Amino acid sequence: MLNKKYSPFLYLAFFYLTINVFLRFILFFHPITEAHFSFPEVFKIFLLGGFSDIFVFILASSFLWLYLLFISNSKYNSPYGYIILAALIALLLYLKLGNTILNEYGGSLPEVVITFVSIKTFFFGLLLFAPKYRKQIRFWLFCFVIFLYSLLIIQNSISEYFFWNEFGVRYNFIAVDYLIYTNEVIGNIMESYPVIPIFSGLFLVSGFITYLIVKNTKMYLEELPTLKEKGQMTILIVAFSALSLVMIPFLANKENSSNIFANELQANGIQKFYLAFMNNELDYFKFYKTLPGSEAYAILQKQIPGIKNGILSRKIESDSAEVHKNVVLITIESYSADFMNHYGNKEQLTPFLDSLANKSLLFDNLYAVGNRTVRGLEAVTLCLPPTAGESVIKRKDNKNKFSTASVFKKKGYQVKFLYGGDAYFDNMEDFFSGSGYDIVDKKSFTPKEITFSNVWGVCDEDMAKKAIQVMSAEAKTGKPFFNHWMTVSNHRPFTYPDGRIDIPGNTKSREGGVKYTDFALRQFFKMAQKQSWYKNTVFVILADHCASSAGKTELPLDKYRIPALIFSPTNLKAQNCNKLMSQIDLMPTLFGLLNFDYTSKFFGQDVLKSSYKQRAFIATYQNLGLIKDNILTILSPKQQAKQFHLEVINNPKLTADFQLYYDENRMTKIREDLLKETISYYQKASDVLKEKRYQKE
Repeated sequence: MLNKKYSPFLYLAFFYLTINVFLRFILFFHPITEAHFSFPEVFKIFLLGGFSDIFVFILASSFLWLYLLFISNSKYNSPYGYIILAALIALLLYLKLGNTILNEYGGSLPEVVITFVSIKTFFFGLLLFAPKYRKQIRFWLFCFVIFLYSLLIIQNSISEYFFWNEFGVRYNFIAVDYLIYTNEVIGNIMESYPVIPIFSGLFLVSGFITYLIVKNTKMYLEELPTLKEKGQMTILIVAFSALSLVMIPFLANKENSSNIFANELQANGIQKFYLAFMNNELDYFKFYKTLPGSEAYAILQKQIPGIKNGILSRKIESDSAEVHKNVVLITIESYSADFMNHYGNKEQLTPFLDSLANKSLLFDNLYAVGNRTVRGLEAVTLCLPPTAGESVIKRKDNKNKFSTASVFKKKGYQVKFLYGGDAYFDNMEDFFSGSGYDIVDKKSFTPKEITFSNVWGVCDEDMAKKAIQVMSAEAKTGKPFFNHWMTVSNHRPFTYPDGRIDIPGNTKSREGGVKYTDFALRQFFKMAQKQSWYKNTVFVILADHCASSAGKTELPLDKYRIPALIFSPTNLKAQNCNKLMSQIDLMPTLFGLLNFDYTSKFFGQDVLKSSYKQRAFIATYQNLGLIKDNILTILSPKQQAKQFHLEVINNPKLTADFQLYYDENRMTKIREDLLKETISYYQKASDVLKEKRYQKE
């Protein structure tokens, strides 16, 4: 029989390790795991991954140790019991009535902590004033703690499965974001998955596991450990925890395969979540390769025409009169290039966008800078490369930046941001209002204006109608307008009104979300064509990011390729632009088409100018990439850099302009000029933000 002092730890550890082995097998054979594994990789995945699980559990079990450590009868003796109860009540009142640090994090965190302290206070009082029932109450509390551990172990595994199913990786910074914005995320889960069967099964299995563990560990409560035994247990737990703190990062450094899936499978999800939480802001100058400032600037001076004297701002001048047309920028949620017929899709998901592309200036070789909405919004608003860590939109210092809005405002434009959900989400409201935009979001709708909504907001049709109202009101003022509309419907759970397309609204399929968004855009343009301002308006349409970011490599190019076009009912010739470019270049290109004269701080450039040198930026929150000369250069933390030669995987059914897929072959010899250019872009972008030199003038 297991020693009673350690039996709760040992049984839970066995259960946790069993679940993790099972999870690794499932993820290993998951369809999204597009990789072949060598025997050494399989060995590392399961052996080193197993050791990582053991050490992570040791740290996680410290909460169980604290609970068991304080189980005693002496603390209820007078006067100690009354003093402890008074302290708990005082803490609870402070949390409820005071403005604590928990409130700064938003979401449900304050409520969770208050609930925990309330329960703790209630049961302490119950055990204090009902000594006859103390043994029974303590038993059921012990059952609850074991049940909670069992529940969290199973729920974490289920969450990891669904996260892998969505992104093809263990937890990363996206999961941290999702934890903060609990209302939207929980609502998304409720509407996307069969929650009642899943959670019913989860609770039943957790209950059964709890029964088995409690049955074999309840002897701990029958004769509580002495103070000496608790001391011995404490020494052992502290020693193993110290060892775990050393071994966890050591094992993480062994996740060094060129096969990204192997590294992810070897990792422990909880540890990955912790690292993502701690590294939400990365100091470029601490974690990445750098160059002397003067050298970095000299390199950029050759890439960005017009900068001089150590300053990135430069004069943009046109030889033609400015054209102050209205501008409508539409960023489409999760819209990959391969949804469109132009890029080979035969499912007719985007008939309207396909037809509009044939009448537009179509940028068919454009890459999103990232794989989150805030990155896409940042790119078209600030027009600078993505910097390490969180998007500028989510940072505290996110206001009064030089932006597309500041250029438009200097030209006398009305500026608005339109969003069908709550702009509070992802800090959009704070960022856009702080950048001079007026906000039109779900709070602006009357009940009669909402025909359909889900957790993300009103459907795109409802937002389209609202946009027409807003733009028509702006047109009556006689001043031009710039409106930026962010769509929401092409997002899980992919629900939308029935009867619009040939895929029912309750199917909850990505294809339905894509096709419905295309339908909603068609309706928007039908309404716009009837307005007096339509012919005097330029429409800019692009995706915020692709539908999926999972791939075989760190930065798979096809997961960043997005559609982008500029359409004007008058005076803009339909043509394809095949120049390699980034999201950050689209609005400077538009300003060039409008012949705007302005002082620019943008890293983005007018790609239609002969001086433009083709390149594109793609990144995650840690890996920063530059595509140029058929080479992908990636900068990573710990001053790491690598390069991949890009070879197109030819699809004979597509022209050269619309080829999507590339083999990324690791280069053994670094091209130093491209490495330095990549460093220069990202270093200077980080520098101007850090030194507050990207503020509007």
